[in-house]
Amino acid sequence: MSYSPIEPYETGKLKVSDIHTLYYEVSGNKDGNPVVFLHGGPGGGVSGKDRLYFDPKAYKIVLFDQRGAGKSTPSACLEENTTWDLVADIERLREHLGVDKWVVFGGSWGSTLSLAYAQTHPERVKALILRGIFTLRKSELEFFYQNGASHIFPESWDDYLAPIPEDERHDLMTAYHKRLTSDDEAVRLEAAKAWSTWEMSTCMLRVDQEAVARAAQDTWAIAFARIESHYFVNGGFMRDGQLLEKQSIDKIRHIPTVVVQGRYDVVCPARSAYDLKKAFPESELIIVPDAGHSAREVPTGKLLTEAADKFKNL
Repeated sequence: MSYSPIEPYETGKLKVSDIHTLYYEVSGNKDGNPVVFLHGGPGGGVSGKDRLYFDPKAYKIVLFDQRGAGKSTPSACLEENTTWDLVADIERLREHLGVDKWVVFGGSWGSTLSLAYAQTHPERVKALILRGIFTLRKSELEFFYQNGASHIFPESWDDYLAPIPEDERHDLMTAYHKRLTSDDEAVRLEAAKAWSTWEMSTCMLRVDQEAVARAAQDTWAIAFARIESHYFVNGGFMRDGQLLEKQSIDKIRHIPTVVVQGRYDVVCPARSAYDLKKAFPESELIIVPDAGHSAREVPTGKLLTEAADKFKNL
């Protein structure tokens, strides 16, 4: 279940630093309950489909492309691009739009950023709707990019390994980062397509060929892979496990929170959602028995829409 497609009534560009300018859009009800959608990746960008979880009669729906992603400029730029830069950008956008408090919705990397933002600015968050929990711990990254998901999707894993020589495969994230920041455009592009295809090939219970095809698009793949790799080799610019620490969770215990997690999510396995629930028992955790990672899977999308409906009159 989702709402019918709508178009934004406002689009704009917001300069957030000497380097970066963000694309944003607003749709739905101008006087509605504000909700901000935080996209995944990092580097994934937003699409029109991201508006469809929200009742347009009830919500003022805010979407934006994070630094270097989507229509934000400069594309794929890694300079001045950290978790805390993005947290500050969300505040700049909130102030620019004249929003006091809003519902925050994010999946995958969007859940990381949602937690980081809420823990930094809890007074600005009415509710959290999270999906595919990712806390950027080393163990989570190693499961997907070094040894774990490789046992479930071995044929796709071979394609992911292909650009990396045998003697560098003991540390694939570092090997990819080296290529994604290479001065050679052909080297960057080969690595970007292989990195992006690996994630798109594994994000659903049933492989979505449309998503896999998108990974072959040069501009999207470069931004997605470069920015992801940049964040991941830097541990998300935070302490390992920081978002799950008691001192961090204590700041958001009062915020109504729904977590939707696919049982067979291999990109962001259910362990992280479970660990969040143990640290944050006040939250509601819904395990989807027949879903992987993607928000586009029908049962997951339905539950996310229901969660948004639950908070639409806050």
